[in-house]
Amino acid sequence: MYAVIKTGGKQYRVTPGEKLKVEKLAGEVGSDVVIDQVLMVADGDNVTVGAPVVAGASVKATVVSHGRHDKVMIFKMRRRKHYRKTQGHRQDYTEIQIQQIAAK
Repeated sequence: MYAVIKTGGKQYRVTPGEKLKVEKLAGEVGSDVVIDQVLMVADGDNVTVGAPVVAGASVKATVVSHGRHDKVMIFKMRRRKHYRKTQGHRQDYTEIQIQQIAAK
């Protein structure tokens, strides 16, 4: 069984027991999070696709940790103009573990 969920403006294919890093969510480490934006649920040959979300479906997950991704360097330069600009960015994330997928 798997589902396609939407969180943080991105879509993820999840299965029970899987760990993944998503955009930062509110919640303490060890707390449960319910994601109700489920776009698709598949259980063997039984596939349910939402329009845009599946009614009554939800995914329960546990917050494992919070952190920050590796630094991404942004470098801008104009040749022959003596213009150089360097900037770094680190995106926050929340690591979650999928507990169960509930569908009607």
